[in-house]
Amino acid sequence: MSSIDIVLGVNFGYHRRQISNEQKHFLNMAIQSKYSNTQVESIIAEISAVLDKHQAPTDLRLMVLGNCVTDLLARKVPQEARAQVAEQFSKALAQSVKG
Repeated sequence: MSSIDIVLGVNFGYHRRQISNEQKHFLNMAIQSKYSNTQVESIIAEISAVLDKHQAPTDLRLMVLGNCVTDLLARKVPQEARAQVAEQFSKALAQSVKG
């Protein structure tokens, strides 16, 4: 199994990482977004509206979003890539709040 060196950027941070070719597919979408800012912002607005509708406080919002990420990883990312994708996501998230 060969590996490649990529730069992972999730709209808010970049991290160098060795990954297998199988894992490349699940990280590719984060390298360079193929989605427009308008599309991303529209989805964020819809999700925020649902959370507002339920008058969810910040801690509940974070719990819900975290559970959504966990569910997405479990359903859409192969088991052998999940830990690495989750690690990269968490690093990018931490980097994004540093400002």
